[in-house]
This record gives sequence, structure tokens and C-alpha cells, in this order.
Amino acid sequence: MNISISTTSIQYVKGVGPAKAKLFENLGVNTIEELLYLFPNRYEDRRNITPIAQTITGEYQAITGTVVSHKARKSWHTKKHLTEVVIDDGGGRIVCVWFNQPYLDSYFQKGRCVICYGKIDQFKNRLQMVSPDYEILQDEEDKESLSLNRIVPIYPLTRGITQRFLRKIVDYVVAVYGDQLSDELPKDLRAKHKLLPIRESIAQIHFPNDFDDYEQALRRVSFEEFYFFQICVILRRLSITLKDGAVHKILDSDALKFIDGFGFELTAAQKNVIREIRRDMSRRAPMLRLLQGDVGSGKTIVALFGCYMAFMCNRQSAVMAPTEILARQHFANVQKLIDDGVLKGVRAELLVSSLKAKEKDSIVKAIEAGDVDLVIGTHALLSEDVKFNNLSYVVVDEQHKFGVRQRAVLSEKGNNPDILIMTATPIPRTLCMTLYGDLDVSIIDEMPQGRGKVRTKHFSHEEFDKVAAFVKGKLKEGRQAYFVYPLIDESEKLDLKAAEDAYKYFKKEVFKGFRIGLIHGKLKRAETEKIMTAFKNKEIDVLITTTVVEVGVDVANATVMVIEHAERFGLAQLHQLRGRIGRGGHDGYCCLISDPVTEEAQKRLKAIVKTTDGFKIAQHDLEIRGPGRYFGRHQHGLNELKVANPATQIDILKLARDEAIALTEDDPKLSKTKNQPIKCILRERYPTFLRDVEAG
Repeated sequence: MNISISTTSIQYVKGVGPAKAKLFENLGVNTIEELLYLFPNRYEDRRNITPIAQTITGEYQAITGTVVSHKARKSWHTKKHLTEVVIDDGGGRIVCVWFNQPYLDSYFQKGRCVICYGKIDQFKNRLQMVSPDYEILQDEEDKESLSLNRIVPIYPLTRGITQRFLRKIVDYVVAVYGDQLSDELPKDLRAKHKLLPIRESIAQIHFPNDFDDYEQALRRVSFEEFYFFQICVILRRLSITLKDGAVHKILDSDALKFIDGFGFELTAAQKNVIREIRRDMSRRAPMLRLLQGDVGSGKTIVALFGCYMAFMCNRQSAVMAPTEILARQHFANVQKLIDDGVLKGVRAELLVSSLKAKEKDSIVKAIEAGDVDLVIGTHALLSEDVKFNNLSYVVVDEQHKFGVRQRAVLSEKGNNPDILIMTATPIPRTLCMTLYGDLDVSIIDEMPQGRGKVRTKHFSHEEFDKVAAFVKGKLKEGRQAYFVYPLIDESEKLDLKAAEDAYKYFKKEVFKGFRIGLIHGKLKRAETEKIMTAFKNKEIDVLITTTVVEVGVDVANATVMVIEHAERFGLAQLHQLRGRIGRGGHDGYCCLISDPVTEEAQKRLKAIVKTTDGFKIAQHDLEIRGPGRYFGRHQHGLNELKVANPATQIDILKLARDEAIALTEDDPKLSKTKNQPIKCILRERYPTFLRDVEAG
């Protein structure tokens, strides 16, 4: 059947139609090709269904049988809704139990054939599975083909689409349209690394014959994904570093003047990174460097050394932050360094969208005239009307909150400026190689002296009184505390209400006699700043806040942070929040209040309690969530990796990267005729990434 699988709508597949096509959109599937690349989340090995009588207690096993009875009731101790289903396979019986899923009562009708997969338990002399995965087998076809007696794929679902239906459609599409998949990997590479054809690989990922065949198929598709992405990353670097940038040269005595100007000793890690930045900036090729360091490790000081070098060479620099709060804190720090003489003579300005038009216009004109040396701002820096006189150094703070294109837009405002990207979200080495393979990496892995230790403990909601009593004790010692509430829904209404309710309750009941403050994303900037200033000045004892406090808040006397509903926060976000305390000489205490239900939430909380090492936490986060969700759904590059996982496939990543390096060394602009197909593939897969390369 000769049609274009990349453009033909899924609705034209037999058995789908317009209504089901709408549901497929929720899974990100619009075309036939996209369905072929909708891979299973996991697999269940149903080749050996265990007879119920032969199941082994404590092991995860698959059983199948007929529903002989089902009933719904309230559990006697928790009062939760409970669904009990008795399944018989002719040789034995087992009871399957689900909590708080009343809709299941109508699923398990007497006489229906089902398959269940879960842990076998012994309870009151009966075999039992608690909350097993289940599937209703509708007819004999199910038992014969896709749902039994094989390794069975388990797909991501949306309401209105069942596993049975999805397997049937995928099986049909693989059989009818699989041959139209084009093998985009060059033939010589496939031969060199003994990689399967793409059609066979896709078929085996969906319906593997055995796990060895699956591993071979996974290796083939992962190699392809890594290979094309790495070519793109390397080309992006070459498009910048093959050009001439500004050469920054300063005297050793001037460098020491900056390093020794703080009234405290910089850490060895800070000095080392300053050396790396100085070396890079003194070269003709533009610097492209990623600076990683935990919250409070002193990254900003290091980044400002580049601003100092630019100033000493009569050039301009810019610092772009993701939020106005953080931009304003950077600006306040710069002003202090100017006053203290570390950045003596530097003319700095703050450019954020909340400025009045007249003030903003004045600053923009001064920047273009060269009357400003250092500009600190937010996305406002990317505005078309912001033109620099001689921008030679750019700092992008918290890169993962900006797109690749935004970084490029800022650098285009100068003549190939040196670029330093900062992140307080430590990135595991494998992800760094994948996502930031175009950057040299610097790490600040030690904290400044005089910082307190931070202890983290998990409490249930029933233990709130214990937490409140502890906080009161610290307040009486003269310390301050945060209470942080999560984003509950996209509208921010519910999280705002939770914070407001806590504010009223704390004021009247829990912390009566103490000074309570409240900030959230709906407050006007001036009001937020007023409250934060009062908190910094010790005029507020307890600050109730939503996640607006995550970045940009530095209060040395705040030593306690209570995070409500901690299970709703990501691991990196919990670590960032915790980094706001223990910034003075006193120890910090982070209290996580949560009753986690899901296994993933339990893992997150265990990880954050166990260690304060940002890199270990980042690795945990990567392992728990997988690379696609590590930086959020908008991060270019990771979302295009459908099966490739840098956390678990470092060997394939290295292999693909080596081949990508060999290709780009031979043909830096992919201008050779033999490489034109690869260029077309990259243009289609990564249009944003390639825009800069094409311009170069």
C-alpha cells in the first residue's frame, strides 16, 4: 500500500476512523509513522502463564482464569473502597484486590476471562494479589495472538483506548506499513556495527520474539537517535567555534585583584573555574562553557569574572536570568561588588519587562551607545529593540529554562561573544554528553566555608504538630522559617488557596504571636519585593510561599524549610528549594510533609532524605523519571529520543558520538554530496538546532 506514512493521518488506518484519531492525538500520534514510533512503556512476559496452584508467594507472576465472583465493600480498618475478584483457572483460585477504584466493580463480570500480573501474597490461608495489572480478554483471538503466550507490550494509554485495541492497531500497522519505513542510517554504518534494518527493529520493539531480539532492536534504534542528535550538537558547536570571537587579555595582577577583592577566600573549585574561563576568553575562538554547581556554591562570583574581563577590555557583557526575582538579586549583588570596589567603575543596568516604558527606553539607548558595561535581565534582553555596542561575553543562568534558540538570539546580539551557561541543576555525565555535547564543562563541587549543614527528614501529615513545635523552637532561637506549598494545578488557583489558608491558620492558631508573611505568584512585583525585604531584614519570622521562592532568594538567617505535599515536587526542585536554607553559619533543617502513594514519589523522598549531593540526586532523578522528563517536555533534543536512554546506554551513546565526530571532522558543514541525505534528515528532525548551523 503506497502512501506517505509520515503525512497520512492515523484515521485512515483500518479500525481507527476520525473519532479514535482524536483520542490518538492525546498520545502525540497524528500520522501512521508516529504510531510506529509510539513505543511500549514496558513488557510483561506472558510466555509462561503460571497455573494458580503453582504460583510462588513473594514472586511477581502472570496468571489467567475466569471470574467466578466479585464484590465491592469498605475495608474494615481504612474504610477505603475495596474491589475483590475471585479468579479460577480450573486448578486453583486466587483473590485479586484493588483499593479506591470503584469503576472496576463493573469490569470484572462473572464468566469473563482475565489475565493478571502482580506479586503473589498469602492472606488468611488464601492466595492474593493486591492491585495487580489486569486485562480483560474479550475473545479467543486475544488468547491466541497479542495478549497471551508471548512477551506482551504495555503501551501508554489515554481514555477511550485500551491495551487490546492499541496492540491490534499497532500489529496491523507494522504488518501493512512497516516496509515503508526508510533506513536513514548510512549503509556502511549499519554494516560496521552490525545493526538490524529499521523495519525489523521497529517490529521487534513492539512485539519481540524474545528479549535478545528486543535488545538488538533497541540497540539499532538507540544508535540512530544518538547518532543524528550528536551530529546536530557537534555542528552547532562548530558553527560558533569556527568563527572568530573577541580576544580578552588581562594582566595577572588584574585577575588577582578580582579574586582577592571579596573579603573571604574563594574555594579551590571557584579559582579553578576562573582559570578555565580566563584561558577560554583569551583565545580567538568563542568560549562555549557550561558551569555546574549546587545552590550556594558560588557560581555567580565565577560568572562575574567574565564580566570583569570584558569590562577591562572595554567591551560589554550580559547576564540573562529566567525570573525577574533572580535577575534583581544578581543586579543587587553586582551593585554591592561595584560599591565594594571589586567591579569598580562598571556601569550596570537592570533590564526587565516590568520597567516603565520611559525608563526601559533610556536603558536600551544607553546600551546601544555603549554607555552600559553590564546588562542584567530576563527574556527582555532578547527583544529586537535591544542592541549592544560591543557585546563580547554572555551568561545564561539556568539554561534548561530557556530554549536553545533563545541562547542563540542573545549571542547574535554580539560578534560571536564568549558564552557561559550556568545551572544549579547538576546534570549527570551521560545527559551532559547528550544534551550539552557542544559545551565544555566546568564544575564547582565544594561549598564556601562557614556554611551550615542541612538535615532533611520526612514526616507524615499526622506528624504536623511535631514539625510545628520544632519550628517554634527555632523561631525562639532567633531563626526564621519557610513554609512552601506546591503548584497543584496549571491555573495556580488551588496552590494559592492552600498558601492563603495556611497563612490565616498559622496566624490565628499555630504561630500566634509570631510575624507571618505570604508571597505567591499573583502578587505584584513591588509587593513581593517588599515582603522579601522584610523577611531578609528579620521583620518576618515565618514566610509562607508557593514555589516562587525556588530561585533568587538568599536569606542567611532562614534555617528551617517545611515543604507541604512534598510528593508533588520533582526531585531537582526539592533540592533547589532545600538549597535556600543553611546559607549562613547555622545548620539548616528541611522537613518534608507527605504521604506518598506512588512508588515514584516514595523513591523521590527517600533519595532527597538520603543525600545532599546534587549530582547523586540528579542521577536518582534521571533513573526515576527517565531522560525525556528530566528537563521538562519543552527541552529540545531529549524529546526526540524515543527509546535511547543516556542513563542506561552510555556505551551506545559513545559509539554514536564517535561516529558523529568522525563525520563532522571530515565535513564540518555537511556540504559533500554523500552527506546531503543526512543534512535533510537533521533539518527535519531538529529544525531549531540547525538554524544557526545553516546561517553559518
